[in-house]
Amino acid sequence: MKSDSLQVGSFTFDWGTRTYVMGILNATPDSFSGDGIIARGDSLEVAVNQAREFLSHGADILDVGGESTRPGSAPVNADEEMERVIPIIRALHEHFPQALISIDTYKSQVAEEALKAGAHIVNDVWGLRADENLARVAAKYNAPVILMHNRSNPASVEVREKLGGAYIGAEYQNLIEDVKRELEESIQIARGANIAESQIILDPGIGFGKTREHNLELVNRLGEIRAMGYPVLLGTSRKSFIGFTLDLPADQRVEGTAATIAVGIARGADIIRVHDVKEMARAAKMTDALVRSKW
Repeated sequence: MKSDSLQVGSFTFDWGTRTYVMGILNATPDSFSGDGIIARGDSLEVAVNQAREFLSHGADILDVGGESTRPGSAPVNADEEMERVIPIIRALHEHFPQALISIDTYKSQVAEEALKAGAHIVNDVWGLRADENLARVAAKYNAPVILMHNRSNPASVEVREKLGGAYIGAEYQNLIEDVKRELEESIQIARGANIAESQIILDPGIGFGKTREHNLELVNRLGEIRAMGYPVLLGTSRKSFIGFTLDLPADQRVEGTAATIAVGIARGADIIRVHDVKEMARAAKMTDALVRSKW
């Protein structure tokens, strides 16, 4: 590994000792999983209560996002995104000062305001490729970055009744090698902005420009991404490849998600990003007992 640990504020990630849980707080009206909230009026109270529940069930990180990445969703400008996420981040920081908060954005302006408001980590679904200033912002605030692989094409979306939308998938010459190569390009952007290697976390981008078969292969071969030497975040929660496999809508994918994170942890995942924190934290703890324990 590039580093065995990462210190973020008063929290220490000791990579390899256990799986860390990231709870998803969608400050949107159109989340694919139906759990979106808007940072207006009593939605702040809803966000705080959801965060409290997540933390009580074992979440290590609260991930706040203000723009839906579901297939077919409309882009959101920076001002509207900040209007959604900044009040929530401030409220979370005030109510839970010891909690780690990540901002799920690819816009440098949003990231900077979020870091000022109390966020600690930048979670970029475009791996620092969409906004050339984002890497510099993260470096300025000494914030770790989560670099996700993404070949999404908003024009290429398949929508099925009940199951929702899914990206049809880009063309790959060699799925794992292509993902690794493009993640390495994101790593070089980060390093070029003087982000320390110890502050880089990789995400293979499950569901982003990939078919159901690609996603299944990526989860099963996650160890090859982990072998790049950086901690890995796995985000499979409620995604369409689970729905297409089980023929189930987003609100009935808990068991399918649990299966993907169990295999992902066995293959080397360090962080899981999930909607159902209580259930997935338990699944992760059990999987850790199987694959990380010395007995």
